[in-house]
Amino acid sequence: MSKSAPCCAGPVNGCTRLAGHGGETRLTVCARPDGDRTAVTVRGDLDLAADQELQQALRSALTDSGKGIDLDLDGVEFCDCSGLNTLLGIRQQALDQCKTVTIHAISPAAERVFALTNTLPLFAPEGEMVQEDAASHSSTDPRVEVVQLRRAMQTRGLIDLARGILMATFSLSAEEAWNVLVMTSQNTNTKLHRAAQQLVDSVRGEPPPEEARKQLTAAVTHVTAVRERAGEGD
Repeated sequence: MSKSAPCCAGPVNGCTRLAGHGGETRLTVCARPDGDRTAVTVRGDLDLAADQELQQALRSALTDSGKGIDLDLDGVEFCDCSGLNTLLGIRQQALDQCKTVTIHAISPAAERVFALTNTLPLFAPEGEMVQEDAASHSSTDPRVEVVQLRRAMQTRGLIDLARGILMATFSLSAEEAWNVLVMTSQNTNTKLHRAAQQLVDSVRGEPPPEEARKQLTAAVTHVTAVRERAGEGD
């Protein structure tokens, strides 16, 4: 991974570029200060090949911010469940630090994954919904849309099943189940769909790895404690 010149206008904290086969840039993440927050522009593909670099760049931006980060995802050309996993993970880290992560612009490719999982409202700035300008994207190639949806849907059923198991087993909300799955995935250094598969397999009688079981328990304890603290503050 090599650092290059900033690709965003204005003062920049950092610009990270991930090169793919042939040397082409597959992912660009640029961060710049914006008052007590950090504005982050992401361009390229949010997939398994880029999740570690994306996590590192977002964590750095979050650390440098006073109150959180504002994402511009309008340049995202592809986003799958691993990309969504990373964004949900950084959101949870922000909440743990009393900060927020918001999305101020989003491409059709990224928005479809959020729409399929109903997670876009979690990133709404100041409670507002992020709206797509349909006219600006009216020229999207339907064939590209089909391929992107197919790729995004490949692991959705499994992940949704795992979420349902968590919700039923631990009396969690849909958001809490997402957070538990994301935290377990990150703390065991396991891809989200693999963590979901382990959970589903455990219900079918195949015990999960010991570390996965411990981290799952810790994640459930954490989100439950967050909920209880929030209740006490009402």
